[in-house]
Amino acid sequence: MTALQKKDHNPVAHLTREDIESLGRELDAVRASVVESRGTSDAAYIRRVIKTQRTLELGSRALLLASRWKPAFVVGTIGLTVSKVLENMEIGHNVMHGQWDWMRDPKIHSTTWEWDNASPADLWKHSHNELHHTYTNVLGRDNDLGYGIMRVDEDQKWHPVYLGQPVWNFVNACFFEYGIAAYDLELGKYFAGRKDKAVFKRDATKVVNKIRQQATKDYVVHPALALLTGSARRTLLANYTANLGRNLWTHSVIMCGHFPEGVETFTKTSIDGETRGDWYLRQMLGSANIRGTKAMHIATGNLSYQIEHHLFPDLPSNRYAEIAPQVRDLCERYGLPYVTGSLPRQVASAWGKVIRLSLPNHLAARLKRPTRRTQVEPTALPSRLREPTAA
Repeated sequence: MTALQKKDHNPVAHLTREDIESLGRELDAVRASVVESRGTSDAAYIRRVIKTQRTLELGSRALLLASRWKPAFVVGTIGLTVSKVLENMEIGHNVMHGQWDWMRDPKIHSTTWEWDNASPADLWKHSHNELHHTYTNVLGRDNDLGYGIMRVDEDQKWHPVYLGQPVWNFVNACFFEYGIAAYDLELGKYFAGRKDKAVFKRDATKVVNKIRQQATKDYVVHPALALLTGSARRTLLANYTANLGRNLWTHSVIMCGHFPEGVETFTKTSIDGETRGDWYLRQMLGSANIRGTKAMHIATGNLSYQIEHHLFPDLPSNRYAEIAPQVRDLCERYGLPYVTGSLPRQVASAWGKVIRLSLPNHLAARLKRPTRRTQVEPTALPSRLREPTAA
């Protein structure tokens, strides 16, 4: 995962400044076409998903009141897990991106939504929307790269502590919502003396209160209600299992979007003087998609279209499938990779990178598999299509 600017072969070296700016204009046009066509069907979609999620959660929690009966426990746990995945991924994540702000519905708006997660919405929006999406895959600027606890680039100095990163990555996956809450607090920045103590104390109070609220709901209130039916222990177990399943799923989806083979990272200096076209190009090279069914796409919050999401983070998620062929066509015409693969393949690729980079470079090199991706030959670069000037 060596930064693109330090590689012997640069996959965008064939692009001229004219090409990059032309790419930016074409992507702006894709975005404009969606913005202009947003309407009642899109609004109906998100309202339908929210209604489905809430119905599923209420039904599952009702079943868990009878969870002494094993079938009720199994069905209720599965239903609660799915409802939490839907709430976090297709609803919470996307609503807080502002994807539905155009509806002007105060109940489905980025400024009012608070999700079922340990991280307070305002802290998450700062670290995710403002920082990660601005500095996507820029080493030293995008903390989503390794979440500040993992080695994600060969140029990062290796230390024996990194030998444990496969273990703590798994632990992080199991408790992902709490890891994200700690990440949003910018603990590393605070301990390095680069975050104001008063601001940190304010943010830490928000996180503690949100965790208390979530824990009380899942591990006190609902099990207490189930005492009346003798199902308290199984309800407690069901809530823990649902949170664990949601955390593992969310972690896997995020890993697949930024860690698989073929995804590029960038140096800090590479974004100096970055234009809109440059920014688009970095999003395309720094993201990866997942192939799958429509149900899988919804379960990922349509982050299976991570490339499209990073290009247009505030467009309605239900429209990513529509514009994906247009983005892929642009990649082919401009000779750019469009990194995609099945869920098992992308998960295996991401974890393989975590394991490989836990080792010193001389050992990591032995585990590095030859790339299966071939150089994409551009089919219609603007700089090559323009008419020659008269002599």
